[in-house]
Amino acid sequence: MSRLAAALLGGGLTVAASVLLRDTTPGGATRWQRSNYRGTTVSLLGGVATAQGSVWAGLGAGGRAGAGAALASAVGGTLGAVDDLDPDATASKGLRGHLGALARGEVTTGAVKLLGIGASAVVAAAIGTRLGARSAGTGTTTPGLSAAARGLDVLTSGALVAGTANLINLFDLRPGRGLKAAGAIAAPLAVAGGPGAPLATGALAVIAASWTDDLNERTMLGDTGANSLGALVGTAFALHPSARVRGIGLTAVVALTLLSEKVSFSKVIEATPVLRRVDGWGRTA
Repeated sequence: MSRLAAALLGGGLTVAASVLLRDTTPGGATRWQRSNYRGTTVSLLGGVATAQGSVWAGLGAGGRAGAGAALASAVGGTLGAVDDLDPDATASKGLRGHLGALARGEVTTGAVKLLGIGASAVVAAAIGTRLGARSAGTGTTTPGLSAAARGLDVLTSGALVAGTANLINLFDLRPGRGLKAAGAIAAPLAVAGGPGAPLATGALAVIAASWTDDLNERTMLGDTGANSLGALVGTAFALHPSARVRGIGLTAVVALTLLSEKVSFSKVIEATPVLRRVDGWGRTA
């Protein structure tokens, strides 16, 4: 039942928010318009709708896991919107740029976003796993775990949530790419079942609801949508009962994040035929 509720609330309210935001645009439509990689004018309001759907998908999943996911998605979307609407947000880019600015005593909206999402991700992990106490099969409470083991589980799970939120944002450089990256993580989690399956199912519904406008270059996720959706998917991943799977996931997320500082994902995708075909699937241009 929690899967159905997460899917209905996540997908349905993403669509509802899209319609409502088009009719009553906060601050006027121009405030949310940006030029994409081809110079086409698109709206960041699609990302706002995606973020709202992601929060509701978490709430629909219910329980501690849903509460943690809703928190992480809400913070990711809110701080993403602050970054999206900051006229100076492009002055410092990437992890290195924001941390470098902090080292110089400059607090950028990107740095606030990274720190805020990181903190909320740890809290979400603590809520979702009841302070890191889980059994091997279900993610539920295991009384025998030491405080140190619980603390380490919360920190690594929080890193996975925050890292995934950031990773989806890094991929969101072409129409549909961020949605496809999120779907590639969410789909196997939804199929595999387990504590994170309702969240993953809800994320897939949000992706489906956001798909047409994003791929047709009417809207874009921006930091708002990418960080919120990524936090939802990341929480689903962090709830996986296998520590090995979570460890592999965290390693991959960290590796890709560090690689993005040196390598252009777009160039790699364009140079790889299979990736190029997947990247272009569903795109109008």
